[in-house]
Amino acid sequence: MPLKLAVYPGSFDPVTYGHLDIIERALKIFDGVIVAVARNSEKNALFTVKERIDLLTEILADRPQATIETFDGLLVDFVRERGASVIVRGLRAVSDFEYEFQLAQMNRSITKDVETLFMMTSVPYSYLSSSIVKEVSSLNGPVEKLVPPVVKAALDKKFGR
Repeated sequence: MPLKLAVYPGSFDPVTYGHLDIIERALKIFDGVIVAVARNSEKNALFTVKERIDLLTEILADRPQATIETFDGLLVDFVRERGASVIVRGLRAVSDFEYEFQLAQMNRSITKDVETLFMMTSVPYSYLSSSIVKEVSSLNGPVEKLVPPVVKAALDKKFGR
């Protein structure tokens, strides 16, 4: 049986329990998951790409079937270069679907060799986004239930606490 490898792309700025929920569930389906940290110059990132990779590496250290890489350019090119055939995308709400559907259709028009798998985020994380985490943390609000302790510590450091 061929190894089934998936790519879970995102900015992960910062990684949240919602992201980790999707990663954990994808690891139950696929033999390996590449967590692909996007280099997106259009987004105003709080954490550098290196910091995001370091946080993900620490959090996923006990999951050898999860690897962390970075990419820029077309996602489908990255997926094919890595020998993967599936893109995993998390959906929180119907509002996410329209945009994600458009991306999936565009990727499909570029190559028929890569499929997109949508996974609904578990209910406790259906409202959660990195943007919300950054905003709450910047106002010194509680984020302990939203991100792992190492991410909370990194947020506290970024916001001078």
